[in-house]
Order: sequence, then structure tokens, then C-alpha cells
Amino acid sequence: MKRKPGRLLNSERFPRCARYNPEWVIANASGGANSLWLIEWLCEALELAPGMRVLDLGCGRASSSIFLANEFGVQVWAADLWISAAENSRRLRDAGVDGSVFPLHVDARCLPFAGEFFDTIVCVDSFPYFGTDDLYLNYLAHFVKPGGALGIVGAGLVRELQGTVPAHLRKVWSQDFYAFHSASWWRRHWQRTGIVEMERADTLTDGWRLWLSGSSPSRPKMPRRLKRWKLITAEISAMCA
Repeated sequence: MKRKPGRLLNSERFPRCARYNPEWVIANASGGANSLWLIEWLCEALELAPGMRVLDLGCGRASSSIFLANEFGVQVWAADLWISAAENSRRLRDAGVDGSVFPLHVDARCLPFAGEFFDTIVCVDSFPYFGTDDLYLNYLAHFVKPGGALGIVGAGLVRELQGTVPAHLRKVWSQDFYAFHSASWWRRHWQRTGIVEMERADTLTDGWRLWLSGSSPSRPKMPRRLKRWKLITAEISAMCA
């Protein structure tokens, strides 16, 4: 007997996410880990209040932006390079949040905002693709108000790779995966700049098990990249702040 998608995605660990239609979650996946699980976990470390301005950088299909607007009443700028603003605009309108979430098609390295415009900036399963540059944090922090928060969350390594890729990962490893790092790596990467005060950098306990439980072959067809994650969980955690 095949389990329904809702049984797979409705984890007790993420009660807010459990309120969202699992077929909607799957349909709006951006090709990585479950963005709603990730954003709910990240929000445990953030202080969000109605009316705050939040930049969801690298938002993909904006499901995390919709979640933020629905759950916390914040204003969200949903920015992405690979998904058009027109496509996300239709999705936001269908979700009934087009008055509080504003889609943009932008490059993370060329943001069209005034300095100190945002109370909080979040990146869900996207930051490694543009943020490993030693100088990028200095650029991004310019857009956050003093005392504001920067939060990233996504797939990452439990520990840094030493030497070559292990044999059991070579068939599925791609150049993109070299952008993934451990929580301790990100802590060092940000701390040494002196730009921000690190409040939290950790790995979700058994995050990879949760990801596997929500990625059963019996669920509706998923993007190819999602399936590949099932093969590399021996070394890679599904979630890492």
C-alpha cells in the first residue's frame, strides 16, 4: 500500500508546515530540500513580528516567502534569479499573499535596495551558490538594519570533506556540491569578518532521516535533483543552519 503524500510531509517536528497542502508543497519545490521544513526550523532562531521587512533571497518558487507572510505577518521581498517574477507573482496571487509578498527577478550580487532597508534577511537552500565569497557577507549585511538578523538554512555537510570525495559518493557527486559546507565552516566563515555576531550555527539532529522520510519513492514524482539526495545522506545532512 502506498502512503499518501500528506503522511510523508506532515512531520510532528514541523507543526506549522503540516497545515500546508502536501501536493502544493511538492508542486512548488524549487529542486532542493523541503523549503517549508527548512524555513520553519530557521524561524525558531529568528524574532519576527507583523509588519517587519524580510528579504527572502534565492526564494525559488517563493513557498518560503508565502510561509513567512502567512505565519508571521511580515512583508516579504521574494527575490530570485532563476524563477521569473511573473511566475512567482501568479503563485503569490493564488496563495492570497500578493499584498504582502513582492516578487523580484534579481541577481544576489546586484540587489536594488536601499541600505538598511530590511529587518531580516533569510536564504533558504540557496546561499552556498552565491555567498561563499569572502566579501559577500559585507555586501549583504549593508541591506540589514543595525541589530537586524541574517539567517541561512539548507542542505549541507555534517563535516567537511577531507581529501577526495568518498567512493560511495562519487557516482552522485557533482561540482555543485562543493559549495556545501558544515555548520562549523559557516560559523568560522562569518565570525572572522567581524561584521556579524554569530548567535547560532548548528545541524538539525537527524535532519537527514527526516528528509528521507519525506522523500519516499511512493510519493508523487519529484524533480531528479531531489531524488539524488537520497543517495548521499551518509555524508550530507538534509538541513544545516
